[in-house]
Amino acid sequence: MAQNSRWPARFLNHEYPQIIPEPDEIRAGELPPWAALDESARQGLGLDIVLARLHEAQRTFEEHAIPDQPRELAQVHDDVAREVNRSSAVLVALFEEDGETRVVLTRRSQSLRHHRGEIAFPGGRSDEGETPVHTALREASEEVGIDSSLVTPVGWLSPIVTFASGSAIWPVIGTLLESPTLVVDPVEVDRAFSVSLRELLADDAFLEERWRRAQPRPGVDGEGFFPIYFYRVPGDVIWGATARILTELLCVVTQVNWPEAERVWA
Repeated sequence: MAQNSRWPARFLNHEYPQIIPEPDEIRAGELPPWAALDESARQGLGLDIVLARLHEAQRTFEEHAIPDQPRELAQVHDDVAREVNRSSAVLVALFEEDGETRVVLTRRSQSLRHHRGEIAFPGGRSDEGETPVHTALREASEEVGIDSSLVTPVGWLSPIVTFASGSAIWPVIGTLLESPTLVVDPVEVDRAFSVSLRELLADDAFLEERWRRAQPRPGVDGEGFFPIYFYRVPGDVIWGATARILTELLCVVTQVNWPEAERVWA
């Protein structure tokens, strides 16, 4: 059993269907990066505000092209460079409703081989010669029925590279003029839904834990711990790569420092 695995409790009395593979040790993490912001700065975040702040952060295609697909992973202080042999992309689909920006999410099918039952953005493996934008749009159409012609690709978030598997994920931000009609592919998706940025920024929505596994991994602190983010959403919990992508998005939108600004690998 994980030590201190429920100290503090992970969203006390909040039930969710996922089985999270807990590590050998867990410690309490830091407060949300936006904890010092007044509540008024975490609401009323319409799509115009979100786009303006992505623009200021040079996360839109107008200011900066999506980072090139690397052939090799960048070397870090406690590991060696390794080849990227699998590329994927996800669509961070944003739309506005009642003055608040919302983002589309899915619950992966319980029948999938990997990451079953986890909350994720629509997305998947890139085909040969496919750009991240093309992959993200194609996968969103296949998984949840979002018509690619209705999506305006506007920007990107930091690629996530996984050293263990040599895989990379490119998050592509796209906007919609209205709430999409979501029709899931039941082979890949159990559920599709949206959540507002306001809900994700609420006081009781975010939790950071510090994990340590027996098997060493790059990027840990001096004691071998690394941060894992969680978000409470109705009927479920977001964690892992999806939570990291959301955390960067929310830091950009609220204009606070993203704790992992210099780390784009996992």
